[in-house]
Amino acid sequence: MVEQRLRLSGVGEGLTTRVTTKLRGADSPTSVGLAIQRIFPEIVVDQGTIEPEFGTGIHTDWVFEGVSLKNFLQLIHEQRILDTALDAMAANLVGNVTHFEISRLAAYAGKISFPIPGETPLGGAISIALEGEGLGDWLQAATWHPGRSQVPRSIDDELSMEADGEASTWL
Repeated sequence: MVEQRLRLSGVGEGLTTRVTTKLRGADSPTSVGLAIQRIFPEIVVDQGTIEPEFGTGIHTDWVFEGVSLKNFLQLIHEQRILDTALDAMAANLVGNVTHFEISRLAAYAGKISFPIPGETPLGGAISIALEGEGLGDWLQAATWHPGRSQVPRSIDDELSMEADGEASTWL
């Protein structure tokens, strides 16, 4: 029998979700909007933002509240980066709040990439903030895969990536 995984989205599950990104300088609102929508397709990007021109850059922040994580979670499952996602999403977990970033350039290609902590990736980042009761348990459930039956994982276990983003080695 094949185990069916629980399909979480963050909507109606007691979570508050917020997706933000900063557009600076020559960032193209059209390209950034496409990157966001490839990961979060239900987000409607304001088409009124004007493309920057030579000599006049852009300086605006986009904030989207109550965003579904369904497609984001589907992508991390398809890319088979669930343990990395658990580590990256829980790295800043304090109580029932966490925040993490994904690369906008990778998002433009429809992929999820978690930047090295403390570094700004080429093309900028999309920030995701989550808050809700039992968030740690929700993160573990959202990133669960059958391999955890053989190698159990949990937040901040000995298999978690290092604070600088380096992989832990284990035997």
